[in-house]
Amino acid sequence: MSNLIANTATYVSSLLKKLQVKQFLAVVLVGFLLLTTNIDSGSNNKALPKQINEIAHDRDSVRPKTTREWEKEGRETENSPGERLGRIGKESAKAFQEFGSGYIEGAKQTANQAKEAATNIIP
Repeated sequence: MSNLIANTATYVSSLLKKLQVKQFLAVVLVGFLLLTTNIDSGSNNKALPKQINEIAHDRDSVRPKTTREWEKEGRETENSPGERLGRIGKESAKAFQEFGSGYIEGAKQTANQAKEAATNIIP
């Protein structure tokens, strides 16, 4: 009896391999997902470029944030590499300072959350 079940299972699996059902089902599933998913939802948001620009310039830093601003600065200092290196150094220092302040704020929030979680666990 077990031999009959094993032979049947072997026959069914070989039949499935011949028909390539797995590949067919994978193609059908991918096609279904592509046809039912709204891929182009980002282009419908007209306010998105303005929001991104506001986020990029939310700090009162004078260093360039966008590619256009970097290219403009590069053209301004094209013939004076010393001035360009000086600006890059100042802007890098400012960027590290901004990053460091964000890191410190995040670390403080994480420490406060951990402290609150610990006090909730230990009565």
